[in-house]
Amino acid sequence: MLVDTHCHILTEYYDNIDEIVQRAKDAGVGMIIVNGVNHQSNVEVLKLVSKYDIVYGALGIQPEEVGDYTEENLRFIEEHICDDKILAVGEIGLDYHYECDRKLQKELFKKQLEIAKKYHKPVIVHSRDCIQETYDILKNSGVQGIMHCYSGSVEMAKLFCKIGFLLGIGGISTFKNAFKVVDVIKNISLEYIVLETDSPYLTPEPYRGRQNEPANVRVILQKICDIKGLDYKKASDVTTGNVLRLFDK
Repeated sequence: MLVDTHCHILTEYYDNIDEIVQRAKDAGVGMIIVNGVNHQSNVEVLKLVSKYDIVYGALGIQPEEVGDYTEENLRFIEEHICDDKILAVGEIGLDYHYECDRKLQKELFKKQLEIAKKYHKPVIVHSRDCIQETYDILKNSGVQGIMHCYSGSVEMAKLFCKIGFLLGIGGISTFKNAFKVVDVIKNISLEYIVLETDSPYLTPEPYRGRQNEPANVRVILQKICDIKGLDYKKASDVTTGNVLRLFDK
């Protein structure tokens, strides 16, 4: 069984979700974790997990949404974080790529970490252009989780692993200029790696130019196997086992 730990198969992007889920099943995917990024998507995540047997969810407010969230949106997450098939608080984190209110982002991040800690849930963390700040907050948070679309250094990867985080590896690993990600795959034990697609984004080679979908997680696993010289079935078992341990499934 394969697991896509991070995707956004929402009606905003897809008009054929039934087909997307079926293709994932046909590709050997047994669990898809759809991440919310704002209140609207969090509401849809709850509907998706009740409709599809292999779909699970994470509820969160992504840092780029910091200007639009309300305290009521946070209460909604807290009210539903223990619902059936809701596994984590996510997608949450920090993003300094564009001009932003960094103080407000940190406040939102910490509030959601507190929800995760209160209800003993892992987190799925987005971090762009602020890897040290993200680590500094997480190391004292008392929570564990997944670093979504990890693109930092090997040295930082080891620090995240040490505090209980797994590294989400996605389609970027197949890109020609993905030197940092490949270096992480080479130098970090498979016991700390999980698979993700970030669908509909970051479609792996050789499918770039098309809309990404969870079925492509098999392409990412094969790339990891090629880099590390591993057997596909063994790598599938290990990466899936990592997910199941984190979410206590």
